[in-house]
Amino acid sequence: MRTLRVGGVPEHFNLPWHLAIEDGDFEYDHLHIEWHSFPGGTGAMNSALRNNEIDVAIILTEGIIKDIIAGNPSKIVQTYVHSPLIWGIHVDANSKYSSVEDLKNTKAAISRMGSGSHLMAYINAEKLHWEPKSLDFEIVGDIDGAVKALEEDKAQYFMWERFTTKPLVDKGVFRSVGECPTPWPCFVIAVREDVLENQKDAVREMLKVINTKTISFKEIPEIEELLAKRYDQKLEDIKEWLEITSWSESQLTVEEIENIQNHLLSLNLIPEKLAASKLIYNL
Repeated sequence: MRTLRVGGVPEHFNLPWHLAIEDGDFEYDHLHIEWHSFPGGTGAMNSALRNNEIDVAIILTEGIIKDIIAGNPSKIVQTYVHSPLIWGIHVDANSKYSSVEDLKNTKAAISRMGSGSHLMAYINAEKLHWEPKSLDFEIVGDIDGAVKALEEDKAQYFMWERFTTKPLVDKGVFRSVGECPTPWPCFVIAVREDVLENQKDAVREMLKVINTKTISFKEIPEIEELLAKRYDQKLEDIKEWLEITSWSESQLTVEEIENIQNHLLSLNLIPEKLAASKLIYNL
């Protein structure tokens, strides 16, 4: 049995992985998938890839591209979720701020530097024509840290995947003031280079299994109810999320990679652009 250590966020996007593990799908191909959950998101997974704590990451596209350029010895082997990620922009329920525009020159809570919440604050600033150098950050670790930071006014807003934070909005902990979708496919599958060198066949089999699961995922009987129960979501929210979410079995295109790097470079988040061949690996 070949083992691959796979990391991902504890969110509804990754239910296909959990179901494939629970159903024994990987074992048919003599694979053992050891799942590692990362509530801290992309920044935490980048560190885990660099430190040889995981072999594979289901990770935000812009976050892994930025970190590969910064020296992360990994490559993108496939897009995982092709649709954009809808980032909700949240304030404390009792905040005096009522719109995204009101948040100019305030402090953003982020999970860590280089995380999706960090990078998307810049994308949001670009969209609103804010000066990127004016952005200020409070590192909070995860959603629980963000709740505390906003409540104590150590930060004034927090960007996180809209449906994941919706229960906190429903409970009156957060108030939603806007959204900012990623202008590219949101999740990719990244693998450490040494794993691609030594376990290429295992990675190829892993992709075959997970792609088979995602292709049929929306057709699983009562999948909406299962998602709502596991992720503490309202059924109507899950149905909306499924409508706008599409998985992928394809590699990022050169045009998509160029678009992401152009955004990161324009915001001074990367020092240079790399050729697509330095970022992706086609199995």
